Amino acid sequence: MSGQRIDEDKRATLRRFAAFGAASPLVGLGASEGADAESDTTSDARDAIVGYVASTPGAHFSKIRDDLGLGTGETQHHLRTLLDDEVLVYRRDGDYKRFFPADRFSAFEQVALGYLRRRTPRGMLVELLRTPGASGSALADRLDVSRATISGYARELDEAGVLSREGAYAVERPETLLTLVVRYADSFGPDAAALADDADSLLEYDP
Repeated sequence: MSGQRIDEDKRATLRRFAAFGAASPLVGLGASEGADAESDTTSDARDAIVGYVASTPGAHFSKIRDDLGLGTGETQHHLRTLLDDEVLVYRRDGDYKRFFPADRFSAFEQVALGYLRRRTPRGMLVELLRTPGASGSALADRLDVSRATISGYARELDEAGVLSREGAYAVERPETLLTLVVRYADSFGPDAAALADDADSLLEYDP
């Protein structure tokens, strides 16, 4: 009975995200009319990946697999097909490949989304959007991490072109960052959601 419940939950998750994916004009990868149940499941899984990546851009392989309840080989197969068909693209982020809808995000936005998917860099960027010029010590206290951790990520963000360390810390292209945080707040977590709720007061942000 528990196995049946898991299967039902998986199908419900796939169908929920497949509704987003099926709307993409690039997806012609579903099952043909009259295909068997296995092919229908394949179509649901592939469309679900497209929908999931559209709503969670910058997600890496393991998160896509786990959140959709797919197998490793199944996820690899569908992602490879979607990449080959230029429905999705990926960007290397250290040991991760982060996936994005094709032709939707600039290189800067892809890099920024990758950092927004990581807890401490996201916390730093969110805090700096809310409080421009916050010091490293203030960020460390707010995020409950060491000052050295903040310094290390600040250097990395600077090298990636997302943060400036000249004088006080400052987010590069803050309007773009704020737009990404607001648009995908639900996929980032409570810190981003709280910032999104206050976005109207930040629209005049000018570091």
